[in-house]
Amino acid sequence: MVGKEEFLAKAEDVADQILRKSKHILPHVARLCLISTFLEDGIRMWVQWSEQRDYMDASWGCGYFLATLFVFINLVGQLGGCVMVLGRLKVEIACGLLFFIVVLQTLAYSILWDFQFLMRNLALIGALLLVLAESRVEAKSILAGVPSLGENKPKTYLMLTGRVLLVFMFVTLLRLEVSFMQIIQNIVGSVLMVLVTIGFKTKLSALILVTWLTILNFYFNAWWTIPSYKPMRDFLKYDFFQTLSVIGGLLMVVSLGPGGVSMDEGKKKW
Repeated sequence: MVGKEEFLAKAEDVADQILRKSKHILPHVARLCLISTFLEDGIRMWVQWSEQRDYMDASWGCGYFLATLFVFINLVGQLGGCVMVLGRLKVEIACGLLFFIVVLQTLAYSILWDFQFLMRNLALIGALLLVLAESRVEAKSILAGVPSLGENKPKTYLMLTGRVLLVFMFVTLLRLEVSFMQIIQNIVGSVLMVLVTIGFKTKLSALILVTWLTILNFYFNAWWTIPSYKPMRDFLKYDFFQTLSVIGGLLMVVSLGPGGVSMDEGKKKW
């Protein structure tokens, strides 16, 4: 038991050292990963403008004008929102804009009836909540000299909701294959995700999960190795950037900490 506690203590020390050395770059990397799905989709709207317009027209019979308007809103909304988030310009408005895009796509692509895609969109909303939480942390640090009446409640609940919603996307990343290695990967990943969600050894658990997911993502979703004319390339690219958003969310958790509603924070009060 003592050996286990010593091992965990050493692992947490290593995690803290990594965080201290990367504290200035980590929030930027986290935000870039978080919005990567929106960035990729916005660029795809530009590159595949005609295909996307024709698809919407064929699916909904809405006509050339409305189909074009849909693609335009998606392109400008996503790329504009991403630029604002990365530049920290009116972050709340940017997150609201990206949230609107998520809802619009959920309705337009009938995602409500597709469990996997619905879970991923809920997780994207969780990612946006974590970006909002970070912007509130920055606002609080600007007013560091002003007396505070306690915990920043909105930030705390944004972080909790963001952590919980990240689980939805992680569920879609589990591969239901009957092989020993895949079962081990699913179990280890699920345990780490539960620890992150409840806020126990949060930074260490999230850091391990980030490393593990990054390796798996570059190994299984290497879309750049597939010729552009093969449909599999688009599927792998989609999975790659969705997983990258999960990684971004976890990096944000590592950067911000678990928040007030967590076991780690509860232990401090004991």
